[in-house]
Amino acid sequence: MILKGSQRAGARDLSDHLMNDRDNDHVELLDMRGFMADDLHGALDEAHAISKATQCKQFLFSLSLNPPQDHVATEQDFLEAADRIETKLGLTDQPRAVVVHEKEGRRHAHIVWSRIDSDEMKAINLPHFKNKLRDMSRDLYLDHGWELPKGLKTYGDRNPLNFTLAEWQQAKRLSLDPREIKQGFRQAWEHSDNLKSLSNALEERGYYLARGDRRGFVALDVHGTVFSLAKWSGVRSKDVAAKLGKPDGLRPVSDVQDDLRNRLKDQMKGYIRQVNERHADETAPLRSERDEMVQAQRAERKMLGSRQGKRWQVETKARSDRLNKGLRGIWDRMTGQAKATRKTNEAHAIKCAKRDQMQRDRLVQAQIKDRKALQNRITALRQKQKRDRQILLRDMVRYIRRQDPEQQQKSHSLKRSRDLGRSL
Repeated sequence: MILKGSQRAGARDLSDHLMNDRDNDHVELLDMRGFMADDLHGALDEAHAISKATQCKQFLFSLSLNPPQDHVATEQDFLEAADRIETKLGLTDQPRAVVVHEKEGRRHAHIVWSRIDSDEMKAINLPHFKNKLRDMSRDLYLDHGWELPKGLKTYGDRNPLNFTLAEWQQAKRLSLDPREIKQGFRQAWEHSDNLKSLSNALEERGYYLARGDRRGFVALDVHGTVFSLAKWSGVRSKDVAAKLGKPDGLRPVSDVQDDLRNRLKDQMKGYIRQVNERHADETAPLRSERDEMVQAQRAERKMLGSRQGKRWQVETKARSDRLNKGLRGIWDRMTGQAKATRKTNEAHAIKCAKRDQMQRDRLVQAQIKDRKALQNRITALRQKQKRDRQILLRDMVRYIRRQDPEQQQKSHSLKRSRDLGRSL
């Protein structure tokens, strides 16, 4: 499993994010330990309250566990990984919560620990936790027999298309895949040597360089949305300065936004609107099918949980009835028969709990198989719509350049040079 962890605060925001069933097909609070509250919001608020007695600001440790795309992890897989990770980090017996998410046919988990040691009332230090998580991630891949991803084979080679939560949220507001945006910036950066060539490469992709108020070099798309050049290109600010120098010669963001608004005429806006409406119409049936599938799967899981709960009550009563009461019960305790019966009951309860867990895992695996088949159709449509956007973007860039007097002059000069060369 790929493991990504961080020390953090923000108990309320984190619990809202983890229990968000709008952006996830299924959300399950799989395990909670060490809290008095029985829900995640109450548990993390409790951790926050305890941290007030210390000087610790980042009182939580949050971790995501992502199995390979072609593997459906079981409940036991996540719980065993959680136990191993907390031992590795030094968080054994700390209050924790395990939440499982399912989205687009994939299953992953989040674990949150309280860092506050309630006995000593101080935060547990987590030195070198990133290196420890990297090593544990590699161990989990090897233990499960999964093929190691390139990053774990070499301890490097980060995927340049990885993006932060802030980048994801910005791209989500634009209804674009952030990997698509980041790939465009990365390619433009790698294929340019200076400010002029980078500007041309970005314009081919529909982005225009400008001078930001605080971030130096920024780029704007045709809608006027601002992107940090360093962040979306995946490079450091000093690398940007080394290649491009200072942004003093660029226009400020407000001037570029005004220029783009003036040059993007109603006709082009109409084209954009038509493509967006067509994409929405194409997506609607699949979205409806996805929503119906998710609701049916949730109902099926709820029904299974109800059946298991009723069966557990019957089995618990049967185990309780095996223990005699009254004088017979006293005799059983004196002879040791009661202790033997309790051991038998305990073994039976464990066996029943494992049986129920296996039933839940089988249901989840069957549902994810159906969800993946639908997701393949959704992905194919997204790829088609991505090509549509690329074609529209190319046409928009050509249109804007035709409206730019400076570009027109350059084109005429180039044409005259070519004609002169032919005459000679």
